[in-house]
Amino acid sequence: MTIHETAIIGQNVTIADDVNIGPFTIIHSNVEIAGNTNIGSYCELGVPNNLGKVDTTIIDTDSTIRSHSIIYAGCGFGPGLTTGHRVTIRENTYAGINFQVGTLSDIQGDCSMGDNVRFHSNVHICKTSKIGNCVWVFPFTVLTNDPHPPSEILTGPIIEDFSIVATGSILLPGSIVRKNSMVGAATVVKGEVPIGTICVGNPGKIVGKTSKILHKGDGKPAYPWYRHFRRGYPAGALPEIFDENF
Repeated sequence: MTIHETAIIGQNVTIADDVNIGPFTIIHSNVEIAGNTNIGSYCELGVPNNLGKVDTTIIDTDSTIRSHSIIYAGCGFGPGLTTGHRVTIRENTYAGINFQVGTLSDIQGDCSMGDNVRFHSNVHICKTSKIGNCVWVFPFTVLTNDPHPPSEILTGPIIEDFSIVATGSILLPGSIVRKNSMVGAATVVKGEVPIGTICVGNPGKIVGKTSKILHKGDGKPAYPWYRHFRRGYPAGALPEIFDENF
């Protein structure tokens, strides 16, 4: 274990032997940090507030939390959490294994992510959003939850397994992106994107099946995307058989 002399460690904190904690980082009370984890400088983990449903914050094994990242109390992450710099994750957020969230991204709390989810930089995830497994969300995407802002109604979007939301898109409150779908760049999604379809434009419109998009490398169907891209995914995470109906 290596804890920089300027780091501050709160009460009831559990830190495994092979954890590194950088300069000026604060680990608040009731945080559990499992082995082979690296936490950069100027981070805060387990930030307390009155919105957390539980006090404990869990960072599982093989995680990397880069400098200036802030994680509030009451969050839990499976093995392999990776953040960019200056990431904020609010209370009651839970993610499965290998969750990656890029620099300057903001998760507003009360959110759930499945396994192998990847958010690029500058992504905003609103409260009560639900993300499935193996979902990609690209830069400057915004998920929204208030149909009458400002109000007390919070209906976060749902993105199902293996779907993609491309750069600069906006998902409006209560919208649903079904499994194996693609939201094109700068699209505004309202309502439901059916399974295996492409939604593009403002307002977003369904323009066809993802299976009709051909890969520029081999000319075969580009989607589902795991036909041709599997880098960084553990064995068994992605289907080996492709459903030709998508």
